[in-house]
Order: sequence, then C-alpha cells, then structure tokens
Amino acid sequence: MLVSAPTVRRPIDPNAIDVWVFDLDNTLYPASTNLFDQIDRRIGSYIASLLEVTHDEARRRQKHWFRQYGTSLKGLMVEHAIDPDDYLSYVHDIDLTPVPPSPMLEQALARLPGRKLVYTNASAPYAHRVLNRIGIADHFETVYDIVAAAYVPKPVPAPYRALVARHDIDPRRACMVEDIAHNLEPAAALGMRTVWVRGKAAWRQPRREAEAHVDVEIDTVAEWLAVLTGARHGRPVPHMAPD
Repeated sequence: MLVSAPTVRRPIDPNAIDVWVFDLDNTLYPASTNLFDQIDRRIGSYIASLLEVTHDEARRRQKHWFRQYGTSLKGLMVEHAIDPDDYLSYVHDIDLTPVPPSPMLEQALARLPGRKLVYTNASAPYAHRVLNRIGIADHFETVYDIVAAAYVPKPVPAPYRALVARHDIDPRRACMVEDIAHNLEPAAALGMRTVWVRGKAAWRQPRREAEAHVDVEIDTVAEWLAVLTGARHGRPVPHMAPD
C-alpha cells in the first residue's frame, strides 16, 4: 500500500495525551483485508433467516437500519426485539486469517505513552480475537464495546460521555482514532484530539461542515504511530527522555 503523508490541521504531541481511544475495525488493521465484508454477509444471513425474507430484501433492510439507527443491531432490537447477544455471536463468527500480525504496530504501541482503550460498535469477545490476531492485545487496558455502550452505537454522543466517566478520562488529554470521520465528531465536541484513518468509501468521509473536527488524517495507524513514537528508527518518543 502506498502511504501518503498525514494531513495535519493541529499537531498531536504524544506527551500531551494521557488516554488513546482506538476504534477497531478498519482502524487497527487495514481495510484491505475486507474483514467487514464477512460480517456484512453474516448480518444479511441473520436477517434473512430471522424474518424469512430473501437475501435481497434482507440487505435492503440491513442498509436501511444502518442509516436510520447507526447499526443493523439497533434496528433489529427496536423493530423486532431480538436477543442482541445471539446476534453478536452469530455475525462475528468469522475467519480472521486475512488480518495480518503487525510487529510495527506492536512496537509503536509499546513506545506510546499513556493508557490505550478500544471503543468499538462490535462485541468485546470479537475485539479480543482481533487484537490477539494482530499481536497487540496486551497494550489495551479495556475494550468498550457495544454492550458496554448499552447497545447505543457511535456516533450517538451518550456512550462517549459514558466512556469518559466510566474510565476516568480527561477528554482534553485524550485522543480518538477512527476510520469513520463522522464518529469523531462527538469526541471532538468533548475536547478530544482526533485522528481519521482515511478511506475511499463515501460513508467514511468527513462531512464538509465537520472537517474542522479532524485534527490529523492518516493512511495507517501503524505507520503513523511508528513515526510519532520514533519506533521506525529506534528514536525516543519526541520530547521524552530515553529509558
């Protein structure tokens, strides 16, 4: 993958950040793995089986709920009172072999000062599987998942406030990293610094009126953190004394 230089509106000093909040899917691993395509197909299969409709009709409803509620899960809960745990277990039962281990990301996270959390619209068991596959699970103190968020998906602001309160986060000394730019808006509103992992899909792009909420745009988290922490060249983190 050809990596472009970050677009920096406001630089981020890693020493000024106490808590790093990372999205999971298409953020901590490359979107090119198409992992979410597997999940997308299983969501469609779940809906088709549950409602006894064709796969085309299931897909239509799936996309409608995603647009209206933020996730298909929320739509199914509101309109069909499904068991969310059953749904989450089914749709996340996928093959993770397309996700490559990332020694670069592991080394960069090891050098990155501050606490690290994952905030995902997926489930914690799935998130832990992915983190273990990448080889970075030991660097995260917790996974704040869709269950912890009371099944309210990003970018609804309430779970962001709950995350901050539950994990004693000062938003002014926190940074959130996401592949869906719209999901960074509530974080920015709380005072967090924000990093968008660029993608071509229209729904991942920042809204024109909200571009100012994105402090830094990057291609990959691993490359960005490797440079930010000096891991690529074995240098100390900028402004930090070496161990």
